[in-house]
Amino acid sequence: MEGIVVRSLTFCCLSFLLLVVPRANAAPEFKSLFDGKTLNGWVNVNTGLDTWTIKNGILVCSGDPIGVMRSERQYENFILEIEWMHLEAGGNSGVFVWSEGEVYTANRLPSGVEVQMLENDYPIIHNRVREYVSGELFGAGSVTTIPDHPRGKRSSSVEYRCKGKGEWNHYLVVCVDGVVKLSINGKFVNGVRESSIKKGYLCLESEGAEIHFRNIRIMELPPGVIQESEIAPVVGEENR
Repeated sequence: MEGIVVRSLTFCCLSFLLLVVPRANAAPEFKSLFDGKTLNGWVNVNTGLDTWTIKNGILVCSGDPIGVMRSERQYENFILEIEWMHLEAGGNSGVFVWSEGEVYTANRLPSGVEVQMLENDYPIIHNRVREYVSGELFGAGSVTTIPDHPRGKRSSSVEYRCKGKGEWNHYLVVCVDGVVKLSINGKFVNGVRESSIKKGYLCLESEGAEIHFRNIRIMELPPGVIQESEIAPVVGEENR
């Protein structure tokens, strides 16, 4: 009888632990970074009070003034999913990964790895080479990277896949151990490696043109081996 009672208690305890203790090897999953109603989880770094607004569940950036809005916390290894759409020909914007959380430079943009978001007419309007468009990747400011497909220090996509103004583009940005790989509208076409910073903030960029964002999600992945010098300075009271 005593053995039956012990076994019953053991079974009950194990069942309880399975219910309340998270599994250490639980599969990563996507979590929303924009709820479609508020700017919760984001911090205005150096843009205006009306630079970022929400209309019908869409995050709208006016493009004025030039600057960024950052995530509340830092991320190391992750997959970022984001959709964006320019409203005017030649529009300029982007998202920074592994970015610093404050801006100290005259151009009002942070150091980090920039994932370019340019409207397809940008080269024509601004007299630049076509390689500027369709998701260039590069180390901005003090951050350095090695390009997979070099255009100077930048990496250009091997295929032009971005849609023009008034159409949504889908980016999947995989960031692991100093490597960034970019999928544009369903196909991986660009990458950089050996980023000098491997953990930092996410920043959405305001750079002179109205741009819309939606479906911003992140999947955090297990951490890697990282040095203190490879982490962007922490802003405020955030815990690492």
